[in-house]
Amino acid sequence: MTTVSMTVNGKAVSSDVEDRTLLVDFIREQLRLTGTHVGCDTSQCGACVVHVNGTAMKSCTMLAVSANDADITTIEGVANDDLHPMQKAFNDNHGLQCGFCTPGMIMSGIDMVNRYKAEGKKLDETAIRHELEGNICRCTGYHNIVKSISQAAGEM
Repeated sequence: MTTVSMTVNGKAVSSDVEDRTLLVDFIREQLRLTGTHVGCDTSQCGACVVHVNGTAMKSCTMLAVSANDADITTIEGVANDDLHPMQKAFNDNHGLQCGFCTPGMIMSGIDMVNRYKAEGKKLDETAIRHELEGNICRCTGYHNIVKSISQAAGEM
């Protein structure tokens, strides 16, 4: 067992974990934050995306001990009193159907917009579709997800 300490959604947390504990399992099972989903266990689907020190990461392939001293944001930590612009855009554009992939899509979308804005690059439909290659949605066909991210990019 190893003691890990990190900040999750602005709150300091510390716990003993087995060295093989995945970050997604730590978040879901020990912290009881179940918005981060486990979809494929192989880093293919992106349902488990969280932000680690401000960067989107697939938490199903990251060990909890690797996140020691990190600042983690899950889907539960994105909104304050109101929806985050990305969450609102997904709602406005019906960028979800079953909702399983939605937390990962939102977390990836926020990271995408933040990176493109920081680099002064234009985030167009082609770029959004390319960036979403690591996220799988089996319901929507991505059209409304792309519209959602595009709308949020103008509001963030």
